[in-house]
Amino acid sequence: MSYYKFIDLFAGIGGIRLGFEQAFKNSETVFVSEWDEYAQKTYKANFESPEEIAGDITKINEKEIPTFDICLAGFPCQAFSMAGQRKGFDDNYKGICRGTLFLDVARICEEHKPKVIFCENVKGLTIHDKGRTFKIIKSTFENLGYNVFSQILNSRDFGVPQNRERIYIVCFRKDLEIEEFNFPKSTDSTKAIRDILEENPVSAKYYLSTTYIETLKRHRARHEALGHGFGYEIRDLDSVAGAIVCGGMGRERNLIVDKRQKNLTPVTHIKGKVNTDGIRKMTPREWARLQGFPDSYKLVLADTHLYKQFGNSVSVPVIAAIAEEIKKKLAKSEEK
Repeated sequence: MSYYKFIDLFAGIGGIRLGFEQAFKNSETVFVSEWDEYAQKTYKANFESPEEIAGDITKINEKEIPTFDICLAGFPCQAFSMAGQRKGFDDNYKGICRGTLFLDVARICEEHKPKVIFCENVKGLTIHDKGRTFKIIKSTFENLGYNVFSQILNSRDFGVPQNRERIYIVCFRKDLEIEEFNFPKSTDSTKAIRDILEENPVSAKYYLSTTYIETLKRHRARHEALGHGFGYEIRDLDSVAGAIVCGGMGRERNLIVDKRQKNLTPVTHIKGKVNTDGIRKMTPREWARLQGFPDSYKLVLADTHLYKQFGNSVSVPVIAAIAEEIKKKLAKSEEK
């Protein structure tokens, strides 16, 4: 069995790495880059190697990165997201042009020529700037000497109850002679929110206050009057969640009714009372399960950070399913 070395760029909390490690048992991650200090803390709590996590990728000398076989890169999606302003390559954030951070992936891969480049991004990337942005990304990798394949997949088809469409890009170095690649078909579309609920009643702090529910109702009514679709949403336990996102209405659009907690004494300072209808937000562990993270994955930070991190992360089972297909192609290529 071949031994593969990965690098994990824009690593977040390691969701892509987790999926690839599930497929490639005989592997090692030799370099990690993630600039967010809180994501780094969660990453370090769950992965022992490498000991150091590099920060800002734009300041990393590609020659100092160890050699590797597979590049994992969930480059930032904010510049391409449907919910964002979709500035793409013109999006400037804290002095970093997020839309062009993928060019750092290209710079590093041009130096090291790995066998595979794997990228994940929001579905909106494919239609941004009338498809020109996506065309530039694909042609950049092609010009580096890769056969490029891409497909949009929905997390709900891979064993997690979340409606989350993402674009996945798989690039094989041309000398491997991999001329076609089939993305995985659905493995399990039967899961519902009920399947990822906490086993025991959760703290009253996750239950909404009566005052907050009234605020949400007013907010929704305002948007409905303007013809917008924004607003809170209570999900049926036998349905699937909407895509969880890093901020804004991410939690409020995935509320559930859970009447198991009988002690509704406020745990935190709230206005009004804790509602008696059982309306609550999902917990960070439930969000972790919505993304297919195993329960052994350690949640070491405050809830605020965890919601952001899981909203920003990937659905591990989708990654693992794609990684399995990549592994098969590499094995066949090595037989030649």
